[in-house]
Amino acid sequence: MALSTLVATFLCTIVLPILLFLVAVKLWEVYMIRGRDPTCRSPLPPGSMGLPFIGETLQLILQRRKFLRMKRQKYGCIYRTHLFGNPTVRVMGADNVRQILLGEHKLVAVQWPASVRTILGSDTLSNVHGTQHKNKKKAIMRAFSRDALEHYIPVIQEEVRSAVKEWLESDSCVLVYPEMKRLMFRIAMRILLGFDPDQIKTDEHELVEAFEEMIKNLFSLPIDVPFSGLYRGLKARNFIHSKIEQNIKKKILDSDQEKKHRDALQQLMDSSRKNGEPFSMQAIKESATELLFGGHETTASTATSLVMFLGLNPDVVRKLRQELQEKEDQGVDLQGQSLNIEVLEQLKYTGCVIKETLRINPPVPGGFRVALKTFELNGYQIPKGWNVIYSICDTHDVADVFPNKEEFQPERFMAKPSENSSRFSYIPFGGGSRMCVGKEFAKVLLKIFLVELTLQSDWTLLNGPPTMKTGPTVYPVDNLPTKFSHYSRN
Repeated sequence: MALSTLVATFLCTIVLPILLFLVAVKLWEVYMIRGRDPTCRSPLPPGSMGLPFIGETLQLILQRRKFLRMKRQKYGCIYRTHLFGNPTVRVMGADNVRQILLGEHKLVAVQWPASVRTILGSDTLSNVHGTQHKNKKKAIMRAFSRDALEHYIPVIQEEVRSAVKEWLESDSCVLVYPEMKRLMFRIAMRILLGFDPDQIKTDEHELVEAFEEMIKNLFSLPIDVPFSGLYRGLKARNFIHSKIEQNIKKKILDSDQEKKHRDALQQLMDSSRKNGEPFSMQAIKESATELLFGGHETTASTATSLVMFLGLNPDVVRKLRQELQEKEDQGVDLQGQSLNIEVLEQLKYTGCVIKETLRINPPVPGGFRVALKTFELNGYQIPKGWNVIYSICDTHDVADVFPNKEEFQPERFMAKPSENSSRFSYIPFGGGSRMCVGKEFAKVLLKIFLVELTLQSDWTLLNGPPTMKTGPTVYPVDNLPTKFSHYSRN
């Protein structure tokens, strides 16, 4: 009797809940698969939908690259999953991504996860559509014109030189990734939002910490309760908004003073007036926050990767310095006032180093879309209303145009691309109508960074090749501890 009671208890407390859980998972899978469009004969992509309601979001957040690599190995270049509360198809490969990026407004529309939309706001460039997107993009592009970039060069030189000097004077190792975020944050605050250097010094520590918290919680479950990721992200965002609002009010007071060069934030404010739109403090704050995120987080990630790859490849550093030396032998003072856009464009190998870094470690792993209608992609149906994620990092990984993919070879970009290669094999800045508006700014900034870094310093990675994670941009888990020393040209 006691044995039978024990068995019954075991079945009720252990086996039955497990069976019910497995049945729930199976029913969830069946329910989600029924979401396919019956008018389309093509099957859904292969894949799995994970746990009921949660899907596979937790696995993605916890495992990041490992999760994505495992999925690609198991299901190929197109697979289904369930992320951030929505059935999702993940897409990679030049031909597949081309159809998504060129299908904007016809097949798909941009739609980031609910947590991203809530934290960054609905009026940001990445979230608006149609005429609103066109006007906002046009306004921001003025801040990244050739003339504007020329004006930014001395500011970038000043900030990078000051940072490198600090690293050289440090007795202990430098944690490169946090330092890069501080550096790129200062540059973005000055150039994109027009903050005064003294004002940045006062608020820098608190603002950087707030941005860290906001960015860490951008991709989280859309549940706004105390201590949740979304709650913490919104709290940090509100602090950032308060500081930006102070700067906007100062700009409004100074608006009568004509300035030859106007930062991106001022361009957005001017555009709002020209289009006859009512001034919205909230909309401007959201746009400014997005500019800061895009303008410093991605460049900090890439600059960190540059230090890492160059530290691991001394031959590349030697070739890079050789190009810079040749330019100086022609009478160009690369660290002085003679540095301009034209000179930077002539640094071809330097540009290739940046391109190769972006190939292996694109700072943004991909982009989010939603299917406007059911359509076919490489033999599979993408149902209307499902989310579509196009992958940048995986597209680079599977591209046949890059032999020896694991090796850091900037020279591969010196040659002209073959006629058979697709321009969508290499998409670090995205593509189509939503290609990154700040890509030329990023190129100028990173080239100046390489000029200052390699002409002033040598460096050694203290931990060797680091483990890289994504959250939401690519970064080294150990923060890349590095020892810098003065570079001697003799």
